[in-house]
Amino acid sequence: MKLRAKILSGYGISLMLIILVGGWGIINLWRLGRASDAILQENYRSIEAADGMLDALEHQNDAALGLMLSDGSPDETLSLEHEIKFLQWLGRANDNVTLAAEPETLGRIKDRYQTYLEIIGRLQTQRLSDSRDLTSLYTAEIQPSSELVRASALELRQLNQAAMISASEMAKQASRNAIASMALAGSGAAALGLGLSWVLSKQLSRPLKSMTQAAEQIASGNYDVQLPVTTRDELGLLAHEINLMSQRLQKFRALNLDKIVAEKQRSEAVINSLSDGIVVVDDRFTIIAINPVAARLLNTTPARAQGHHFLEAACDAPEGTARRLFEPLQTLVETDQSPVDETDTLAFRQAGSEQHYRYSTILVKTDDNRRLGGVLLLQDVTKFKQLDQLKSEFVMTASHELRTPLTGMGMSIDLLIESARDKLSSREEELLLAAQEDVQRLRSLVNELLDLSKMESGRIEMQVAPTAAESLITKAIDLLKVQAVDQQIQVRSQVSEHLPQVDADPNKIIWVLTNLIANALRYAETYIDLTAKSHGTWVSFSVADDGPGIPQAQQSRIFEKFVQVETERDRGGTGLGLAICKEIVKAHGGTIWVESTLDQGSTFSFTLPTVVSSSGAFVHA
Repeated sequence: MKLRAKILSGYGISLMLIILVGGWGIINLWRLGRASDAILQENYRSIEAADGMLDALEHQNDAALGLMLSDGSPDETLSLEHEIKFLQWLGRANDNVTLAAEPETLGRIKDRYQTYLEIIGRLQTQRLSDSRDLTSLYTAEIQPSSELVRASALELRQLNQAAMISASEMAKQASRNAIASMALAGSGAAALGLGLSWVLSKQLSRPLKSMTQAAEQIASGNYDVQLPVTTRDELGLLAHEINLMSQRLQKFRALNLDKIVAEKQRSEAVINSLSDGIVVVDDRFTIIAINPVAARLLNTTPARAQGHHFLEAACDAPEGTARRLFEPLQTLVETDQSPVDETDTLAFRQAGSEQHYRYSTILVKTDDNRRLGGVLLLQDVTKFKQLDQLKSEFVMTASHELRTPLTGMGMSIDLLIESARDKLSSREEELLLAAQEDVQRLRSLVNELLDLSKMESGRIEMQVAPTAAESLITKAIDLLKVQAVDQQIQVRSQVSEHLPQVDADPNKIIWVLTNLIANALRYAETYIDLTAKSHGTWVSFSVADDGPGIPQAQQSRIFEKFVQVETERDRGGTGLGLAICKEIVKAHGGTIWVESTLDQGSTFSFTLPTVVSSSGAFVHA
């Protein structure tokens, strides 16, 4: 039987029981109605007829008494009218005989009333002159005959009243029987309905409960589930399909498990074969994969590190290393923004030699942008660092060696221009002036190379002191005010109120600001904005212009040596200014970066640490 048929049959049986109980109730109500109708229609008419006869007899007695007391002719019409009413009520009583004793009682009424009428007739035909004879006639004959008729009428009424009382008792008994039978039938129907409902619910809930338990087991990964199929209805078909699904899932898991294991082994082999260090963490920074290179750098092993928090696994790493690597990874996973500079490196001492690793972070997320964790990549840049150091040493040596001849050449050209200007032709003077300009440019380039080499080697002296941020911006603007006016560029400054002082070398920071302003003057259209804002324990400085902007591909390399932005408005330069700015800011412990959009201008920003008093409060200017 189908599930729908089972449910319909259960409801059909309940509906049938309701109809049976309702029908039985209607029958009992009909019986009660008949009993009441019997009381009203059968006995009440006889009682009404008896009362009518009594009333007519009373009036007829009054008419007879009036006849005896009247001196004139008697009113025979009134007596006849009451006689007719009496006979009419007697006829109704005869037509409504419902009891066995009624015919006998009605016969006595008829006979006694006939005798009464004979006496009344004799009174009308034999009028006596003596009033005492009339009185004796009324007392001796008429009144006793009237009482007999009255007694018979009362007997008829009492007989029907007793029948009505009996019928009422029968109606009450029928009512009690109806209530009892209705209660019995309702209880039986309710018990039967509850029984059927319990059986039906049992048949439906048992397989559904088994299916729910099977679904929970499948959801938990246990696919070895088999449900008993005992019916051919929808529940049986569903149980069969669940069995098929569990079997297919079991086969699919077995098939995929082999693939997953193979892919895992392949991934582990790839990670372990990398010459760079790699650490994979989840969204709670628990290490789920680490290769031997990264484990060696963190002074641990892959087996010991997996399953532990990054800081816990790297607790034996060189001092400060774990925290320096964890902070950018934490920022990336929590904010989806990587604060790591591509040039940031860490030095590790391995087997008596120093190795340099550049670290970067990669966010791992799903297609719906849900963050799953992150990857820390440690790339060995020791050779590049060594080459860069050799290049810096070569540049410093070459610059130092070039400074003396360039100084001599410059002095010679200056002396020649001053002493032999009158003897030179215009062409010769033009060539000497060009040579003087080239020598000056070379001397500036050599000086910048020497400064950059000193900064990179850490040999430059920093005169750090508490300095007001507003004074740094004001002095930088004053140094380039003339150039800005000449180019019709508006230089504006905006410094937040109550800005704390910064730990900085004023001369070096002013040089950074003037270099950024000078670069902005080369590309700005109408204005340059300088701002300074407080961010916790740091103060940020920004130089923004409304120039053509910097292409995205060049923004990551703009702070490297000898890198220049190639634009239609490129006005030359050594390509060392921003590299020197970066080294100066880095020497102060800050960070420098650029934000730019094509045709919307560029903003160069850097940070400096604030001055904190011994009590922990910021020192304001």
